Amino acid sequence: MSLRSPLGQARGLGSAKDGVGHWWLQRLTALALIPLSLWFVYSLVRFPLTDYETMVAWIKAPLVAVALVLFFAAAFLHAALGVQVVIEDYVGGEGKKLLSIVIAKFVLYALGVASIFAVLKIAFGA
Repeated sequence: MSLRSPLGQARGLGSAKDGVGHWWLQRLTALALIPLSLWFVYSLVRFPLTDYETMVAWIKAPLVAVALVLFFAAAFLHAALGVQVVIEDYVGGEGKKLLSIVIAKFVLYALGVASIFAVLKIAFGA
């Protein structure tokens, strides 16, 4: 039995003691994705990127390459954070939950690294 009030017991960072950091990181990546997504969609609509040479020339522009790297980093990190929350909320059993989170993060981080690597490879002409 505790002598603390229910509000006193509920204060803090939650049962995992790190929920606030996860929540803030997800909000910050969402905020970063607003201008990056608008730029990305605008760029794709504005340019007739119909052939390989045009795409390569577009990606080789320094500002475009940096923006694409930021876009992919924010998008895949945001996706990993969101998928983790969904798994924590809807997957039953601690073993299944942990395995699902590990697999999802591995896949999303691998796709993010591959996307950034592809942009950098094109941008540096390798």
